[in-house]
Amino acid sequence: MKRLASCIAFALLLAACKPDGQTPADDATPDAATPARAQASTDASSAQAASKARPALKVETIDGRSFDLADHRGQWVVVNFWATWCAPCLKEMPELSALDAMREHVQVIGLAYEDIEPDDMRAFLQKHPVVYPIAIVDTFDPPADFDTPPGLPMTYLIGPEGQVVEKILGPVTAERLETLIAGAGGPAVDA
Repeated sequence: MKRLASCIAFALLLAACKPDGQTPADDATPDAATPARAQASTDASSAQAASKARPALKVETIDGRSFDLADHRGQWVVVNFWATWCAPCLKEMPELSALDAMREHVQVIGLAYEDIEPDDMRAFLQKHPVVYPIAIVDTFDPPADFDTPPGLPMTYLIGPEGQVVEKILGPVTAERLETLIAGAGGPAVDA
């Protein structure tokens, strides 16, 4: 119980912390650096927003290859955060695999958002095969240009110019992705 109280007290202290080592008194007295600090903060926020609008992603896949989102300009890329323990993730894997296999203009990348060893992932994929590359991402340090998934599965549809077209929380179907692609100016699916 004493340890719990210490942890709560520590968390409250952290919540009261200010960036750049500022104390509450620093906020009350403006100085000449305040506008420059505000501008730098605005510039950093703008750069971060721009990178999230056109994210970068470089990961090593479990087969030892490298996947770089920038290498797929001109294609639609489906970035799918998932986990082996997530039932809706497992349900959508065959559809994502079929979409990747059947559409030359679509590339899927699976980002396993869990703490799992590569050998365990390979064994899992023997039972649940997919044709698209899979990478394991660190849950404590996910790809910087993507939001930390609030739940799984979490899918990003990236357009041919590298822009985020859609973020989808929850299961997604190949049909929905193809509809989104067609609606954003991509090729329509032949009926």
